[in-house]
Amino acid sequence: MLPTRWRHSRYSLSALNNELHHPVLLDRVLEALQIKHDGLYVDGTFGRGGHAAAILERLGAQGQLLAFDKDPDALAFAADRFRNEPRLIMHQGSFGNLGSALSELGWQGKVNGILLDLGVSSPQLDDAGRGFSFLRDGPLDMRMNPQAGPSAADWLASASAGEIADVLWTYGEERHSRRIARAIVEQRTRAPIATTAQLARLVASVLPGREAGKHPATRSFQAIRIFINRELEELEAVLPQAVEALAPGGRLAVISFHSLEDRIVKRFIRDQQRGPQLPPDLPVMAPGWEPRLKAVGKAQRADRDEVRANPRARSAVLRVAERPQ
Repeated sequence: MLPTRWRHSRYSLSALNNELHHPVLLDRVLEALQIKHDGLYVDGTFGRGGHAAAILERLGAQGQLLAFDKDPDALAFAADRFRNEPRLIMHQGSFGNLGSALSELGWQGKVNGILLDLGVSSPQLDDAGRGFSFLRDGPLDMRMNPQAGPSAADWLASASAGEIADVLWTYGEERHSRRIARAIVEQRTRAPIATTAQLARLVASVLPGREAGKHPATRSFQAIRIFINRELEELEAVLPQAVEALAPGGRLAVISFHSLEDRIVKRFIRDQQRGPQLPPDLPVMAPGWEPRLKAVGKAQRADRDEVRANPRARSAVLRVAERPQ
């Protein structure tokens, strides 16, 4: 579908950030993106617009920002908060469709910076009705777009024990995945698992021990959420599209919140920088090959002050890469 423009009144960045959640690693993201007044930028996960507002604050009248979000609540928020902002283009859908959206705008190969802030947003976690958190009882949904695809409850009601165990192991690195999967299948023969509290209690009841400082259901909730929303598949799909989208000197900034995401990003940047790995007996790179990205510095994490102000920043990792000139 064509992107939808939301035109907004001017706003105060400080007032906006006070009203919204705290965008993670904001100063480091802005430094990484090196905002140009007339540049073209992409925010792959609008959320409640914290990063987007800061980017817009630094753009001039000719600059533009394309922002993606699957969540109807985020789109409604953008439509209200930024209704008179002509520099912002909202696109309903996944950033996995980056290439087609940019082609419609004529931005391919012209983008100066792309931000991907991965995972679930703070407003989604805080809304019990969305079913993302075991800390708040609500319907077991977990869909970033609640209008698309099966909910977590629907999937758990029909998946086999083997399928559930595979998801818990692959996306949550849960050592007791088979034990949890068997308990889920057994429980649903008595009554559906329909709420976050039900699932959290069930997982906690079957684990043999408790990891210090971590709820027993943490890995299971992470795994099911990632699977339901195809998060890793969409990340793997968007990274090559991002390289094609960037102008020479353009930058890609990715914020990850767990090792599975960060591993994908780290390997992708490494492979784009050093090229295809050749067999030991063929040490000469094919003629004409040039690096498509180069890493900018090392992985960055939130400092102590930011973690104190925003505990969710504790696990955030920022990686930055640049398209060579």
